[in-house]
Amino acid sequence: MIALPNDLPLIRLHDGDAIPFEPEWLTCSLARAARRAGLVQWWLAPHVTASVTEYLRADHHSPVIDATRLEQAVQSVLQVIGYAEVGRYFAVGRPVIAISLVDLVREAGAGYELAFFRLLSRRLAEAIASHTPHFQLIGLDLCVRLLSARKSWSRECSTLQSEIVLFARQHTACASDGHDVTFSLT
Repeated sequence: MIALPNDLPLIRLHDGDAIPFEPEWLTCSLARAARRAGLVQWWLAPHVTASVTEYLRADHHSPVIDATRLEQAVQSVLQVIGYAEVGRYFAVGRPVIAISLVDLVREAGAGYELAFFRLLSRRLAEAIASHTPHFQLIGLDLCVRLLSARKSWSRECSTLQSEIVLFARQHTACASDGHDVTFSLT
């Protein structure tokens, strides 16, 4: 028998890919469904995720389940707690993609902002083209310090940080017509 991470099955997506189940991915998908249902700040997404995660860990003995079964399990939980309207908008999407800003700085070379922004633009376009509904930009503070060649935070760092955030927002908004895309910065 194959031991899966955290005793959770793989999820076979609608396109046939089998990927590991990640609770954060489910939470993002639930939050997106809630927004579509008109619930902008829906606080129950992590709780529904915890419930479904425990169901998968305890009650599902197959190493792979279809996305349709996962969707049915989520919709069932949502119906029980009185949020069937969120379930109508819920669909299993692609998992969260992480983009390391520090790796982009290292690839561009410390202090080379233009090369960094060109690489970031390319990675954002790839993430959006993959139809992933949510991605993370990781390492913002260190990225800014490396790009500005500063050991400690300065006003210049704050300005550069704002430029990176604005750049990511603009590229995401322009390139994502046709599907819902969100990102987070850490």
